[in-house]
Amino acid sequence: MYVKNKEDNTLIKAVIEGLEDKKALDITLIDIKSLNSSITDYFVICHANSSTHVGSIADNLVEHVRKQTSEKPFHKEGMQNAEWVLLDYSNVIVHVFLEEKRHFYDIESLWADGKITQITNSEMPILNQ
Repeated sequence: MYVKNKEDNTLIKAVIEGLEDKKALDITLIDIKSLNSSITDYFVICHANSSTHVGSIADNLVEHVRKQTSEKPFHKEGMQNAEWVLLDYSNVIVHVFLEEKRHFYDIESLWADGKITQITNSEMPILNQ
């Protein structure tokens, strides 16, 4: 997958690093730019095994991205119950789920027309500079 916009590239890289710092599971990047969606350009999706882990991942992600890019999410949802946390960075929306909620909502299937990249073992997608 190629991310042509340098700002998106930097943000996605920081997001993935922040997720990996707290051992987020099954990190997936979905490029939906080509779908002409007005929602966003990219989704980053992951899950955790407990609500405590979901909260920890989300908190760490916000801090890591701020340190790396000086960006803060425009909107945050779900921090109180920590079953599905959404962090909206405008061009990139991050979803951090409890595992069972991720399977229930199955966002990957809803956006299956996008370009889906699984991120494994600290492997970054090929990001164009």
